[in-house]
Parts: sequence; C-alpha cells; structure tokens
Amino acid sequence: MTEVPIKRRHHQRLRDVYRSAGWPSLDALEVELLAKGLLARVHTPTGFEVLRVTDAGIAELAAAHLGNVQARSAHEQLVEKVARNLADSGRIAWRGLSVLAKVPDIAKAPNPANTSTESSEFSKELPPEAERCWVNACPDVFSIRNTTVPAYLAPVVHEIKVSRADLLGDLKKPSKRAAYLDMASECWYVLGTNAKGKAIGKANEVPDECGVLILEDGVLNVARAAPHRRMGTLPLYLWMALAKATPSPREQAIVQGILGG
Repeated sequence: MTEVPIKRRHHQRLRDVYRSAGWPSLDALEVELLAKGLLARVHTPTGFEVLRVTDAGIAELAAAHLGNVQARSAHEQLVEKVARNLADSGRIAWRGLSVLAKVPDIAKAPNPANTSTESSEFSKELPPEAERCWVNACPDVFSIRNTTVPAYLAPVVHEIKVSRADLLGDLKKPSKRAAYLDMASECWYVLGTNAKGKAIGKANEVPDECGVLILEDGVLNVARAAPHRRMGTLPLYLWMALAKATPSPREQAIVQGILGG
C-alpha cells in the first residue's frame, strides 16, 4: 500500500475538524486522514456519525505548529539581518511595510500571443494603457538612501524566503512583483537555507527582473545583481506609508542608546 504523505491541506482539515462539530465531508482528504489514524469516526447518542481528531492527529498538529514557529523564527532572523545590514550601510530601512500599489491587471490585459498570465515576461510587456488594479504590497524590507534629494532615494525591496514551498508559491504571483517594481528601483529575493544548510532555490528560478541574494554560512552573497531602473519621486501612497512606519535602528544607534548618549 502506498504511503500517503501528510501535507498542508491535511493539517488544515485537521484544524477545521478540531474547531468544529466534526461533521464529515466524505471526500478523499477525509479518507486519507482516517486511514492514517489522524481522524476517527464517532457515533453520537442520537445516531449521527461525526469526526474527532485522534491523539495521533493532535500530535501531528502540534508538530506542524512547531515547524511553522521555527520557520517564522528563521524568516524573522533573516529579515532582521537584511534590515540591519542596510541600516548599517547608511540606508533607511523599514520592516513589514504594508502599502497599496496600483499595478497592471494581468487578468484583464490583452494577450494576443496567448501568453500565460503567470509569466513575468508578459507582466513586464503590458502596455501603459492596460487596466490597473490595487494590490496590497507587503515587502519584508524596504529601504531608501539617506538623502534630502528625492531623485537620489533609490528605493529597494528585499523579499525574504526561507522555505522552498513559500518561494515557489511566491514566484507564481506576477502582480506581487509588479507591485514591488512599482515602488522600487530594484527588487531582490533573499534565499535562506533548509535544514541541511543548502539554499532553498537557485538564481535561475527567480525572474530576471529581480536580483538574488543567497545566505551561505551566515553571509549574504550576490547570486545575481538586480537590474536597476530610474525612478522619479516616490508616489504619495508610499510616502504616507513610510510616515506611519518606524524604520529599523542602526546597530551603532542602539549601542549609543545603551551608553546613554
């Protein structure tokens, strides 16, 4: 009998059953969980059959939660590393910025060449008059030069990935990259490592409009430089988001604060 691997959709169903009255869905996913012993069928006193998460299912959920916590921790550590490096180099960096960017609506754009709407090349070639839509852009790290000249700000986005599944899922979202390119002169993907210490991806897997940094032995190395494009002044929506956010502190500033200066 072929072993059924437990994936994210199985964990989601287990959580759904755990939080609900346990009414069965009678689908293949439920069958797989029953076969693995993670769910059990229980008959109520009124004669109805419901589902309950077994002890093995609870253990599976706990392990999945621990894995998620560890992944978030690794992600936050790498975000912090990138933000501190940028701040220490003299740039002003923000973490977890959330803005609305107006980008070409790929789904509604003309596609005479019958190009896949998932193609980053297609998204770059959309005509200026293409219908646009608002996209929620949440770059892990956004930074600008420390300058009083608007034309010299050189805004840059760094998107941090420590999970291969997260990376592959992100690469299927051209509108997200379009939003980043709308708000920055450069966009970088920063790739972490897996449990074996190997990079979760390669530079050739990331679209050409983005640069790639890979964490190797604790050091961020450039696998491919990001194409630089000229930008005018930052759009008003971005200035408003920056005004409401707090930039990451420089290491030197933290030390000075500890000294009481």
